[in-house]
Amino acid sequence: MLSAYLGDITLATTDTIVNAANPGLLGGGGVDGAIHRAAGPELLAFCKAIKMINGVRCPYGEARITRAGNLTCQYVVHAVGPIYHNESNPAQVLFNVYNHSLRLVKQHDCQSVTFPAISCGVYGYPHKEAAEVAIKACRQAEFNKIHIAFALFSPELLSIWQEAINTS
Repeated sequence: MLSAYLGDITLATTDTIVNAANPGLLGGGGVDGAIHRAAGPELLAFCKAIKMINGVRCPYGEARITRAGNLTCQYVVHAVGPIYHNESNPAQVLFNVYNHSLRLVKQHDCQSVTFPAISCGVYGYPHKEAAEVAIKACRQAEFNKIHIAFALFSPELLSIWQEAINTS
């Protein structure tokens, strides 16, 4: 089950929300900053507890999961999508980050998850291409029992995601 809506991901009522994070997992701008502000200082403490490997808590194309602090969901998946112009194969890295995020959701027995448009802000991913990759990753058979929603921040993104859902 896939859906998309115009709205604030921090208000999502799903079991899990996904944060478009950076490799340090310590907050930032855009969706990342909004989630950290809404979750409160407990989320930052959860993120700081994640072991650093080679100077990062989460490499590009991967995800980590924490409890959600003050948010209404149970968990936050911190997903580090690609910086579009820095990757030789950004589509594969973006696919991997959605795949890894959904595997964490499944491993934690969650029935629902809300994603933002990962890498579509300052990371510069072209929106139509990002939507196609996201929907392809979410349509894998192993995830068909998870309700997957996308909370999008502009009518333009909502239109692009709805088209990708309807045509895939």
